[in-house]
Amino acid sequence: MKRSTDTEILSDPSFSRAVIDWQRAHGRHALPWQNTRDAYRIWLSEIMLQQTQVTAVLGYYARFLERFPTVHDLAAAPAEDVMAHWSGLGYYTRARNLHACARRVVADYGGVFPSDPALLADLPGIGRSTAAAIAAFSAGARAAILDGNVKRVFARVFGIDAYPGIKPVEDALWRRADALLPEGDGIEAYTQGLMDLGATLCTRGKPDCDRCPLRDRCVAFATNRTSVLPVPKPKKATPERRALMLAVVDNGQVLLQQRPDSGIWGGLLSLPEYDGHVALDEADDVSPTTLAGAAGEFGTVAEVEPLLPLVHGFTHYRLHIQPYRMGVSARGETPPGHVWWDLATITDAPLPAPIKKLLGQLAAPSLFN
Repeated sequence: MKRSTDTEILSDPSFSRAVIDWQRAHGRHALPWQNTRDAYRIWLSEIMLQQTQVTAVLGYYARFLERFPTVHDLAAAPAEDVMAHWSGLGYYTRARNLHACARRVVADYGGVFPSDPALLADLPGIGRSTAAAIAAFSAGARAAILDGNVKRVFARVFGIDAYPGIKPVEDALWRRADALLPEGDGIEAYTQGLMDLGATLCTRGKPDCDRCPLRDRCVAFATNRTSVLPVPKPKKATPERRALMLAVVDNGQVLLQQRPDSGIWGGLLSLPEYDGHVALDEADDVSPTTLAGAAGEFGTVAEVEPLLPLVHGFTHYRLHIQPYRMGVSARGETPPGHVWWDLATITDAPLPAPIKKLLGQLAAPSLFN
């Protein structure tokens, strides 16, 4: 007797038909990266939308395209220019991978993105789900997506009582995603429909079940568990760290240091730090005299002034930033990897968002004369 495969067991053409019909009637159709087969624009939007909401991406997407209208323009651009146009979007590894991917597409494919999802997934910063979305929207390829929104939809509709990030659960979700792909045409509407459902109806906080085309088959709705599915990731205490940052200023300029390509704020400019990011409960008190001595390599420190602290949250820890203004009466030799930047144009610098905000607030001439 022939055994049924997972695809045969999980397949349900009525599921994809419900998603496609709903998307065509009620989904999003006017986003700037829609209604095009331009793989470059689609790829750019997909990378920007990783871990970032549409409303936050819109302005960055427009400015990025204005500066880098083609993949050739992006590939040829200096890394600092790319990082400057990404500054504020966060998750800066995406920007470094974006630049590396553009160069690979130009070098390996003559500036034409491949339509095969497997080839796309091999490029920097493009995983399996993103590759499927790019291939579906640019070439009509039949490939499954499984981003955070889709995981939430599946977890609720099919009543999955386990955290979707666990590998066996995620593997099962991928098998289901493959099995539910529509036959024939409609892959673009289906792919967009899953995204739209997760972003607009099946939201994390208050799902709009009354308008959902999958309500009648949704296990979470039927069992009143939309508030508990998907199962959240087990919580860990968020580590707290401290950074002492030195805003060394002279004649309307501030000294910036380029961070390493890997790690927090990789490749961006930032303020020099004293002793890095230290666990808050292990951080020692540091005197202004000690900080002035540490800044002595940059010049003759004439004054030290503590500035208002700020707290910035990363995905894996919270950073308590204590900045100090260091006025120098004479500059030393600028160390490698450092640059003096005019405060009047500090908004153009490729800085992390909290550092740009900090320096923007301090750019008044009265503070830096």
